[in-house]
Amino acid sequence: MAIDYYNDRVCLNVLGGSLENARDIYEAAEHHVEVGVLTADYPDVPTCVGDMGRYMEALDGNLSVGLGGGDPKQCYMVAEVARSVKANHFNQAFCQVSATRANVGSDECHINAMCAPSGVPGLVKVSTGPVSKGSKAPALVPADTAIDIVREMGGDSIKFFPMGGLRCEDELRALAEACARKDFVLEPTGGITLDNFDEVMHVVLDAGVRRVIPHVYGSIIDKETGLTRTDDVRTLLAKVKALV
Repeated sequence: MAIDYYNDRVCLNVLGGSLENARDIYEAAEHHVEVGVLTADYPDVPTCVGDMGRYMEALDGNLSVGLGGGDPKQCYMVAEVARSVKANHFNQAFCQVSATRANVGSDECHINAMCAPSGVPGLVKVSTGPVSKGSKAPALVPADTAIDIVREMGGDSIKFFPMGGLRCEDELRALAEACARKDFVLEPTGGITLDNFDEVMHVVLDAGVRRVIPHVYGSIIDKETGLTRTDDVRTLLAKVKALV
């Protein structure tokens, strides 16, 4: 089952705090959502695979296999999970995209490549893996070139993380323009809230990006229950409908 973009433009990505919460999110978003479950929340691959199988069934495959706060150490676990769980969406560090694609064994699952802001509009940091993230000299690559490399590795999109909301707006705009030129999916991630969602999306959509998967995480999670608030998901969907 392919990702269900609203009006063929936008699909939400939010975290499921439990199986029931995931079901409620899926309905609240009218299926225009990939519901995230984090490998970091599991002690090992078999436990993760077993639980994610239940999410796959509840979500008609619209599961987003996540790292956990962009933790690069989880990249190997995500790649291993891909051997058994054929989720619609995988989050992955730049360095492990090819391994994940090989383990999935098809072109049908969507795999993103995590790239970080560089501090320079038009350049993205691709050294986001467990070793390279700590390198003294980060690998900064022109956005157009990064997209080409991700395509070569079998990836489908660039996940731009951590954005800090609109703190790197100029960089987001430059990356969005590159994605528009290359007809590539963009996944803005980090610090997106109900208050800044419209502005973030305008930056991306106004640049001409054809398909966008915005990740909205902590800002819509109830701090007491750990569950994503379904009313906030409905609000986000209403915003998407007004935008596109």
